[in-house]
Amino acid sequence: MSKKFPVIKENILEGICRVVADTSDGLTGTELKKAIMDSKMTDVNPEMTKWKRLYNSCVDIQNRTGFSNNILTLIQKSYHPSRFINNKEKFEERRSELNKILSFIGLKLNEKGVLNNVVTAETITDSQQRATQLLTKLKDRNVHEDVVKFCKSELLEDNYFHAVFEATKSVADKIRLLTGLTDDGNSLVVTAFNVNNPRLKINDLSDETRKSEQKGFANLLTGFFGMFRNTVAHAPKIFWIIEEQDALDIMTMASLLHRRIDNAEII
Repeated sequence: MSKKFPVIKENILEGICRVVADTSDGLTGTELKKAIMDSKMTDVNPEMTKWKRLYNSCVDIQNRTGFSNNILTLIQKSYHPSRFINNKEKFEERRSELNKILSFIGLKLNEKGVLNNVVTAETITDSQQRATQLLTKLKDRNVHEDVVKFCKSELLEDNYFHAVFEATKSVADKIRLLTGLTDDGNSLVVTAFNVNNPRLKINDLSDETRKSEQKGFANLLTGFFGMFRNTVAHAPKIFWIIEEQDALDIMTMASLLHRRIDNAEII
């Protein structure tokens, strides 16, 4: 980098290090050591927790040079797309988390793994606030993990419209995955949960009461797709407004469907 970038403040630097050296999804210990060396930094505390180890190395280089260039070089090397060639989803997730913090120093890591200048953020964006709030409330409800993944800030930029759409699609996708069927909507439900020749059974179907439960669950799925997924798929966003309470309730219903399908017997 020919341009000299100013020192990154401690609170922002800590956030960056926590993402880059995250315990589960960040650089491994070996990768971190190589990244520090490749960025011409000193691994001052190799025995420490990964993010603290990185943080101390970053503080050291900023104190010695008066700039943050080495840190930004480390970010670009660590987040080059070639490192995620078989896991694009992870790349996008980690890049999104990092960009939330980088926005406070006027930078954004693009899809090529290159840092670009952006307008410096002063507050958490509305979409990120919505994502955080919705995620907290969904976790309070113990909502199924396959639903929670659809409340990311990228999906909430246009209110809750796309998050709900993706969450409802996930239910149909799970039925297809478990049964091998390729149908959709009502046709998928009828074939998968047919009482006389089911692909999935939510109980043993040993009497009329249990058969009624299977039929009722199928009707619930059909209604769920008809009211939420099909409507969202065809209605313009401006005419089908979804508020937070609606999103919470729809995703909670999707959670119930996911749990019952998870526990169903595959025939």
